[in-house]
Amino acid sequence: MEKNQPQNKNDTGVLSLFKKQEKIYPKRVWGKYRKLKWVAMAITLGIYYAAPFLRWDRGPNAPDQAILIDLPARRAYWFWIEIWPQEVYLLTGILILAAIALFFVTSFFGRVWCGYFCPQTVWTDLFVWVERIVQGDRNARKKLHESPWSFEKIRKIALTHFIWLVIAWCTAGSFVLYFNDAPSLVASFLDWNVSFTVLAFVGGLTFSTYLMAGFAREQVCTYMCPYARFQSAMFDKDTLIISYDTERGEQRGSHKKGESWEGRGHCIDCSSCVQVCPTGIDIRDGLQMECIACGLCVDACNDIMDKIDLPRGLIRYDTTNHMEAKEKGGREKFRILRPRTFYYGFVLSFVAAIMLYALIARAPIELHVLHDRNPVFVQLSSGEIRNGYTIKILNKTHDHKTYTLSVSGLEGARVDINSAGDITSDTIYVKPDSVGTYHINVHADVLPSDVREIEFVLQDVVGKNSARYDSIFVTRRE
Repeated sequence: MEKNQPQNKNDTGVLSLFKKQEKIYPKRVWGKYRKLKWVAMAITLGIYYAAPFLRWDRGPNAPDQAILIDLPARRAYWFWIEIWPQEVYLLTGILILAAIALFFVTSFFGRVWCGYFCPQTVWTDLFVWVERIVQGDRNARKKLHESPWSFEKIRKIALTHFIWLVIAWCTAGSFVLYFNDAPSLVASFLDWNVSFTVLAFVGGLTFSTYLMAGFAREQVCTYMCPYARFQSAMFDKDTLIISYDTERGEQRGSHKKGESWEGRGHCIDCSSCVQVCPTGIDIRDGLQMECIACGLCVDACNDIMDKIDLPRGLIRYDTTNHMEAKEKGGREKFRILRPRTFYYGFVLSFVAAIMLYALIARAPIELHVLHDRNPVFVQLSSGEIRNGYTIKILNKTHDHKTYTLSVSGLEGARVDINSAGDITSDTIYVKPDSVGTYHINVHADVLPSDVREIEFVLQDVVGKNSARYDSIFVTRRE
């Protein structure tokens, strides 16, 4: 290694190949986009913490929690929608729909999701706000962390971390409420009568929230989140992004009051845009992967422009085409309708239509039939052939149901239904929102073929709902 080559050594003098992560102290800023972020935070946190307590009447035989993932019962409830394990394709469709919607919005407004609605952004903003309230603004926090340990430093840092842990615990507790009846679980917490499983999940989620929002912060956006890596694939020159007007801003430099702006840029190199950035980047270097499009640098720059009596917009939301046209003296309009938005819009509409049809066409009952394997058939002393089947009936309604079962495609067939206690019945009873399992026998005369295709027909006694299932009836040649 050459002597003049810079070396990066750690505190022990050992050569390190990686630069130490610098702690970011975002400065307080106020403006239009900061207000929007507060509104977004209030709405998203309000929905997150309050949603488990919303009630939705589904009848006497179903939970009344509006949003619930009932793992013991293997059900997922979302207001009027109920998803069974057999309908996992609905969850897949919801995830696909959410992903396409994210791509669609990104093609218009860039990383607006990252800047305003991403959980990592929302909880990091909340933690930074607590840090600012307890320890002061940017310079005060930086000075406090660089100062030697003292009672005042220990008090402020301990209070900050205590509040963080309380927020993290409330966050974890609220998440668990989505998997349990919320009022009952809250009462269990108050009575100190909570299962170990719930406590383990709350503990793990508390730690992860505390770690991600308190320490990892911008590193999650930079290194862990895959969206930052491929988001540029959804951008084009008409996508709205955070932009620095280099034609107006350069050459940058300090400025004294009363000096002329002739022959120089409007950027006074105050670094306010860098100081307020939650990821610590300099937007004047151009669009970067770490930028989450929160708009705080816009607020900071506009505030400086107001103080030095210059027009706002040196840093602003803009499109590449619009900025290039402005540099050439033209007036390029914002293009909303373009090929990319048509593609995303079409796919989004197509998937949404499929999901809507799947929800509307959901059958309130399902029938599944499994032919016995041993023995495949039995020939009775009367000469009849008997086949055994195990049937499962999914009653997706919240009412008690009674059904009749018949067989088509087999002339003269007779169905025996064995219910609990081996009592033969003509009808089948299934409890609300449950699966009924029965063993049945189908009798028929000897047929000239080995296998006959048949169809089971399940009919609701008091309603028009029915279900069908194709199966076989096995016999033998004479």
